[in-house]
Amino acid sequence: MYRRFAGKIGIRALVLVTAFSAFGIKIHAQGCVAAHSNQRALNELVSDADQHTPGGFSIHNLTLNLGYRVFNSNKYFIGTQEINRPTAVRNHQNIFDIGIEYRLNPRWSIIADVPVFDGTRNQIYPPSGIYQVSGIGDLTVGAQAWIFRPPTENNGNIAVSLSLKAPTGINDATGSGLYKGKIIKATADQSMQPGDGGWGFVAATQAYKAFWRRSFGYLQGQYLVNPMDTNGVPTFRSQPGQGVMSVPDQYLWRAGLSQGMPWVRGLAFSLGVRDEGVPAHDLIGGNDGFRRPGYIVSLDPGFMFNYKRDTLSVNGPWALARNREPSVTELKNGTAHGDAFFADYTVIVGISHHF
Repeated sequence: MYRRFAGKIGIRALVLVTAFSAFGIKIHAQGCVAAHSNQRALNELVSDADQHTPGGFSIHNLTLNLGYRVFNSNKYFIGTQEINRPTAVRNHQNIFDIGIEYRLNPRWSIIADVPVFDGTRNQIYPPSGIYQVSGIGDLTVGAQAWIFRPPTENNGNIAVSLSLKAPTGINDATGSGLYKGKIIKATADQSMQPGDGGWGFVAATQAYKAFWRRSFGYLQGQYLVNPMDTNGVPTFRSQPGQGVMSVPDQYLWRAGLSQGMPWVRGLAFSLGVRDEGVPAHDLIGGNDGFRRPGYIVSLDPGFMFNYKRDTLSVNGPWALARNREPSVTELKNGTAHGDAFFADYTVIVGISHHF
């Protein structure tokens, strides 16, 4: 057993998501492929469901967002095909997120996030053992701006943000594993590392539009750019080119509808779809080392409840499609597909307080 600690609305008619630009890798995590990021709550979109007037909390300059997500990855996939394995890896992860937003004026805000990671993985391939890692992930700090000054006359708006990701999270956590009959010190799996070891930046956008009484459409997207190729952390893998960890890009987008409930003030339900994953090729930099590229497409139901300055949101993305795509090194080695473990669902809870 290994343990290590290290330094990782309402929206009455709109969905609140917890998780945004805190990457410690890291994105919406449904298994070995997905990342550890959390998506920032949509407090800028708080609306009066009766009048469709956005900016309900504009007088409150500081917002504290607390996010939590939990999942258990135990479904084994090669490509898009699920394979029944009696001795499956159990990858259990708890990812917390602490985020703040300071509104400079109705359009511009300063944002910052830090994730805190805690996970356990029973690794069945050598060095086999139970690895447990806890620690702070990679900090992000940036700015967000609304394209149109709120409130808008058409009951819709678009925000864009850019954040710097600093490698504050541990990326070389190790534990004790059994290898060739001996207990050795081994690196924990890439999916268990709170950080990725590289500087990067997160480009993100979010948008909303009122359709009818208490009903809104929403869209969010974000992309983590990691220019670093590899971080030099050994993986104990024998395949050519996979001896060290890659520092991959990450992405997430989600879209759907939110409907406010007229009989309960401050309550709204949402339904949408989300897609998250790790690309095989980065936008900037190399694609060497070991990574698990792929994606998860999920149905994304949820609800949110607002009372005064506090908002609670709960989402339960349920996987519809999972694909472990081949990496660059696997293609070079002539391996059509690697493998990965995915979860069936994730539970995401968020609480926001407007000071």
